[in-house]
Amino acid sequence: MEESSIESNLDRTDMRILRHLQRDGRLSNADLAKLVGVSAATCHRRTERLFREGYVRGVHAVVAPQSVGRGALVMVGVVLDRSTPESFSAFEAAIRKLPFILDCHLVAGDFDYFLKIRVRDMADFNRLHGSQLIALPGVRQTRTFFVMKEVVDGAALDF
Repeated sequence: MEESSIESNLDRTDMRILRHLQRDGRLSNADLAKLVGVSAATCHRRTERLFREGYVRGVHAVVAPQSVGRGALVMVGVVLDRSTPESFSAFEAAIRKLPFILDCHLVAGDFDYFLKIRVRDMADFNRLHGSQLIALPGVRQTRTFFVMKEVVDGAALDF
């Protein structure tokens, strides 16, 4: 969806529904309708449309990483050996297959990609780095950043 057409298709009620769902995806339709100030039927129709048209990509639980043995957050800058559509495509296809990659972003600047990875500890990352990350297609260099403190993570969109 194009950004300008997305915004033009949303009215104030739709925006309020999205804001409330973003804060708490477990709201019942009845509670959401009360918060937004519409009937339950209207709220249900609008919410279904927002999902169907892709305004909401999903609803999920945010699991505490430490509780499942993934307390260490690592950011990795990746530089590829070539800046060609083929090398980007090969890297992206390979990175999608790695279950430990939380986020992968193509960026401008000193790196080609930034990866967000959660692991148990430094030794766990060292194993993944040596066996899988540097073996990805086209990787020339990686630069690793261990996160010391998560100040803001997974914040709600401001709209």
